[in-house]
Amino acid sequence: MKLTNLRALVAAIEEGSLRSAARRIGVSQPALTKMIRELERELETTLLLRSTTGVLATAQGMVLYERAQAADRELAQAVEQIGQLGGRMTGSLTIGAVPLAVMLLVPETLRTFGREFPQIQLRVYEELYIEQLTRLRKGEVDIALGPLPEHLPPGEFAIETLMPIDMVIVARRGNPLARARSLAELADAPWVYTGANAESGYAKTLYERRGLKPPPAGALVNSTLGLLSIVASGNCLGLLPQQIAQHAFAVQHLEIVPVAEGPLKLSLGALARSDAALKPSVRHFLAHLHRAAHYLTSAG
Repeated sequence: MKLTNLRALVAAIEEGSLRSAARRIGVSQPALTKMIRELERELETTLLLRSTTGVLATAQGMVLYERAQAADRELAQAVEQIGQLGGRMTGSLTIGAVPLAVMLLVPETLRTFGREFPQIQLRVYEELYIEQLTRLRKGEVDIALGPLPEHLPPGEFAIETLMPIDMVIVARRGNPLARARSLAELADAPWVYTGANAESGYAKTLYERRGLKPPPAGALVNSTLGLLSIVASGNCLGLLPQQIAQHAFAVQHLEIVPVAEGPLKLSLGALARSDAALKPSVRHFLAHLHRAAHYLTSAG
């Protein structure tokens, strides 16, 4: 199976047009069509559905598309790693980080890392909840920054603990629930859950750690702005890192609910796939993260 043919398929699926795909990879449309036909003959299946409006991947085509993307990423990573092992610190590094890390750790880390390795291009994607680690497992990010999930499979990830964080309960200013003094008083209130579904999220963890039944999910969000907006404009409760809840913008709209059980205590850390952690740029970035965390905790 030729890599050029796989790249032709990826381009066709992403562009939705053979003509646009051919232009993207710099070949003629008949040449691109031939590449995809070769894949279909080799696999004895149809990978693309063709129509007058363009092309659409079949179920078989999507399976190959996802694997081809992963293979292309892995090869690009290998090329970068080989170059870096030879002393050429070039390439790119992709970081997925929760808002607290973006706010506190990422700016200082990018400043010092960028000064030492100016030829490494850094990309930062905000993630509200990294529990599933989907993008890390797929190789779409090199490092995930966030509260360390429990029960991680041994050996799958290189794990670096950076700093403790307190997740506090927040409510809209003036919400009667803000006067509650125990989790039991809030058990029937609607909560904003973060994550892929209502079975995940910090609110669920907060209650389960106290041996309590998790509260109902009033809303499910995947962004900090979404959580802030819903809590600030209604009767839902939510959990935010204390540093964000006490930020000047947040305190205009929210107040912290001081329950007797205290905050949900988590550890903010960095995770990389064990194989990716061997890449010099990943190792150096982790070292700069530790410096930023040490600076932050010392200053505090």
